[in-house]
Amino acid sequence: MKILVTGGLGFIGSHTVVELQSEGFEVVIIDNLSNSSEEVMVGIEAISNIKPIFEKLDLREKSAVQSFFEKHHDIKGVIHFAASKAVGESVENPLLYYENNLSTLIYLLQELQKKDEASFIFSSSCTVYGQAEKMPITEDAPIQSAMSPYGNTKQIGEEIITDVAKVSNIKAILLRYFNPVGSHPSAEIGELPIGVPQNLVPFITQTGMGLREKLSVYGDDYPTPDGTAVRDYIHVVDLAKAHVIALKRLLENKNLEKVETFNLGTGTGSSVLEVINAFEKVSDKKLNYQIVGRREGDITSAYANTDKANEVLGWKAQSTLEESLASAWMWEQKIRG
Repeated sequence: MKILVTGGLGFIGSHTVVELQSEGFEVVIIDNLSNSSEEVMVGIEAISNIKPIFEKLDLREKSAVQSFFEKHHDIKGVIHFAASKAVGESVENPLLYYENNLSTLIYLLQELQKKDEASFIFSSSCTVYGQAEKMPITEDAPIQSAMSPYGNTKQIGEEIITDVAKVSNIKAILLRYFNPVGSHPSAEIGELPIGVPQNLVPFITQTGMGLREKLSVYGDDYPTPDGTAVRDYIHVVDLAKAHVIALKRLLENKNLEKVETFNLGTGTGSSVLEVINAFEKVSDKKLNYQIVGRREGDITSAYANTDKANEVLGWKAQSTLEESLASAWMWEQKIRG
């Protein structure tokens, strides 16, 4: 069965491709390489002994998307990762985010609604909850006004999918995930940000390697136990496995609604300082960090209630924060080798 993974050479996408291939799916990857590298294909093949089909394509080009689906008319499902994903950058360049994250989704859905049946997994985010009023966050938590254009594109994306599913043969699962970290245990693939990392863990590992002089901790005046922001850090392999389980649910017609929503996290919140301390423990490195002002678009706290994913999907995160950070550190050491 042929599955399209957009953004399949990115961090979460590449790990999901590996898990799909291990379950016997034939994978086609679309990626424009704007935040990834074709070398990731080597890592995927090293782990799975299968080289997926790769099409370098920008999903913002509608005619290219149409041509792709004419060529690969037998695609049964799509896992859609391709999107820009940095909160800070989205505040500075909102139009880039609206074009990249919404037009690409629309062009994909336009092709899928031509099919008799299509299964669609959407890479959503806990940012749709904004600063939730209650922790942990359940799927029923109100969708707050977005704190950033990035978060807004995820909210609008979910609305577009829900509207289209009502009037087409598309069925979808929206996966709202918290903070993906770590790397594959083989250290063949991992998080490889281009330029200055926008996420905490690669910045930590690069600082540990001496590539960054110091780590900035944005704000220590949040109403949290140690004053730093709290997030739910989930191992990327756990996250990838959830995508395969969700896809199978749709393909086997086990979904109870046309569009279902699941939170993916560990259920535990960790502060920035707790992450730093955990990294120092697993790496035996002392990190040079400094407290700076808060960053626009950042919220105080977000961690998941995972009961629905645990019970309905039969999925549960397995890795601890320390295990996730140890794998991220192993990957960082390998690529800097």
